[in-house]
Amino acid sequence: MGENQTIVTEFILLGLCLGPRTQMLLFGLFSLFFVLTLLGNGVILGLISLDSRLHTPMYFFLSHLAIVDMAYACSTVPQMLLNLLSPAKPISFAGCITQTFLFLSFAHTECLLLVVMSYDRYVAICHPLRYSVLVNWRVSISLVVTSWTCGSLLALVHVGLLLRLPFCGPHEINHFFCEILSVLKLACVDTRLNQAVIFAASVLVLVGPLGLVLLSYARILAAILRIQSGEGRGKAFSTCSSHLCVVGLFFGSAIVIYMAPKSRHPEEQQKILFLFYSFFNPMLNPLIYSLRNAEVKGALRRALFKESHFLLE
Repeated sequence: MGENQTIVTEFILLGLCLGPRTQMLLFGLFSLFFVLTLLGNGVILGLISLDSRLHTPMYFFLSHLAIVDMAYACSTVPQMLLNLLSPAKPISFAGCITQTFLFLSFAHTECLLLVVMSYDRYVAICHPLRYSVLVNWRVSISLVVTSWTCGSLLALVHVGLLLRLPFCGPHEINHFFCEILSVLKLACVDTRLNQAVIFAASVLVLVGPLGLVLLSYARILAAILRIQSGEGRGKAFSTCSSHLCVVGLFFGSAIVIYMAPKSRHPEEQQKILFLFYSFFNPMLNPLIYSLRNAEVKGALRRALFKESHFLLE
């Protein structure tokens, strides 16, 4: 590096390169999606905490997925909305690194939680008589704590390797938040070690968990086909197929971004893929995992009935 280079203390997020009218339209649309994400996941958390019938391992895992989705959206969407209103507004270096850590931590944790939830469904459908033993509260808490811990530690490794790099200009990140690959492009030195660690982590938290999820649901599908009751078979198949849709969207877009050759996916296309993480996946999870569930619907009806009964009194 030359002596005349200066250290970057802040970055400018270029965001979505669109016209002013389009940006204002997207601001309104994305704000609506953000509110729906927080509202949907918040309702799920409220129902699970208030209704004692939902105090089971399955809904315990689901409550943590809702927390991750809300935190996930809050770590990226506000900055994106601010960028749509004021494109030239900078973000500090510390703020950028913090956002990178939070994004990676929540993303890794969600990958692991999806595996845990697939295991829970596998035991419930394939080994129902042993469910209370294989998925008791001690096991459930251990699985959730492990997911959060591993997700945070892996994100810490990425951020630690990122902090050792000098950033001396340019200071424009071609993204709507401080995504790690976009930040790495601004480093003044070779980043092959960082790229290798990112690829290895992708294999660890994307390919590995996806394989475990698919294996679990393959076993579940085999068990469903052995169910003699047509109603029971349809209910189980509907639940599992909706879960696989979420898994496909989440893992599929992540694998394309972090493991596919970059030349095949220009930066603008990668931004669109990241919208699945920021908006669509966190917004769809409550609908697919919860509000299509008969027990959650029952809890929602009971909560609304109590509220209306209280207002009438």
